[in-house]
Amino acid sequence: MGDNLETLETKEKAKKSTTVKKILHYISTVIMYSLIFIMAIVFICFLVNFIDQNRNIKNGVTKPPIFSAYTIVSPSMVPAINVLDLVVTVRVNDPESLKVGDVITFTSTDYRYSGVTVTHRINKIEKTTDGKYLFTTKGDANNTTDASRIEFDDIYGKVILRIPKVGYLQYYLSSASGWIFIIVLPALAIISYDIVKLIKTLGKPKEKKDTNEKQKFKVKKKIGRYKE
Repeated sequence: MGDNLETLETKEKAKKSTTVKKILHYISTVIMYSLIFIMAIVFICFLVNFIDQNRNIKNGVTKPPIFSAYTIVSPSMVPAINVLDLVVTVRVNDPESLKVGDVITFTSTDYRYSGVTVTHRINKIEKTTDGKYLFTTKGDANNTTDASRIEFDDIYGKVILRIPKVGYLQYYLSSASGWIFIIVLPALAIISYDIVKLIKTLGKPKEKKDTNEKQKFKVKKKIGRYKE
């Protein structure tokens, strides 16, 4: 009776251990493939930008990258965009494609933030007599519009995507501990689990073969006894 209880407890523990391993493997796999997916998108964007920039250099044209990404560090666009959110922008080739309400990233000409990269919403669009476009911008959380108007050439692009709180991950990954815990350990866990699984799979046919040999040996032994 005691042996049966002990066997049941052992089986239960083994079952729980297997379940935990499966859950950890699933979580680490999701994290790993998510990171691979993100890195693949980043690589594609980088490749597109690289080809585009080379073409622009050959043509003697200066343009911002087709795709850019910026981490927001101020609360001026709350609640639409929060601090440490990541925004992805796409280059705008025609000023007429921009409209009031679009969120753009640009180089500020405001005397308080001159040269700083800012992401604000277009509040007003004006066209001068010589055909130049001027954009008045405003942060959603600010009480007043920005002090200076933005020319089209100062615009890097229009925001097409916001990824919440990626800035935290960016800062964490930039540290040694973040790189180890987010990238290295999950990768090692997946590789180790797959190696152990492969070893077990490869070991099964051998065990079966050994069992069959033993059974054959037993049969031969019994036959030999009968002959005697």
